[in-house]
Amino acid sequence: MANLSGFDANQIEPTGDFEPIPAGKYLAVITDSEMKPNKAGTGSLLQLTFQVIEGDYENRLLWTRLNLDHPNATAVQIARADLSAICRAVGVLAPKDSVELHNLPLMINVRCKKRQDTGDVVNEIKGYSPRENKPARPAATAAQTPATPPWKR
Repeated sequence: MANLSGFDANQIEPTGDFEPIPAGKYLAVITDSEMKPNKAGTGSLLQLTFQVIEGDYENRLLWTRLNLDHPNATAVQIARADLSAICRAVGVLAPKDSVELHNLPLMINVRCKKRQDTGDVVNEIKGYSPRENKPARPAATAAQTPATPPWKR
C-alpha cells in the first residue's frame, strides 16, 4: 500500500493516450539516462529518455536502449555506433558520464514499427544528427537565463 493522502485527481490533468508519433525527424534532448541489466542478466544496457522539444509533439517522450555490454558482439557494435552518433550530434565526443549528454539538442529520426508479439505499432529511434542550424538569437539577459531551457538559448 502507498499513502496517497493529499492527492486530488480533480487538480491534475490525466495522462493522455500514448499513441506513437508519426515517423519523421524531431528536435529532442536527452532528459534521463540509466545503466540497467539486460533482461537475460547477461550484460547491461544504457537506457536513454528523449523529450521532443518543439513542434506538434513537444514534450513527448521516447526511449532507446543501447546494449553496451552484451555477449553478442554485433549488438555491442550497433550500440557503440549509436552512442557515437549521439555524442557527435550533441558535440560531446568523450563523455565520462551519460549525464554530460543531457539537455543538449539533437535531431532524432523516429520510425514506426509493428511489434511482433502484440502487433501494436510503436516508435523506435533509428538515427541521430546535429540540430539543424537556426538563426542566431540575441544574447539573453541575466534575468532571462535561469528560466530559459538550455536548448532554447
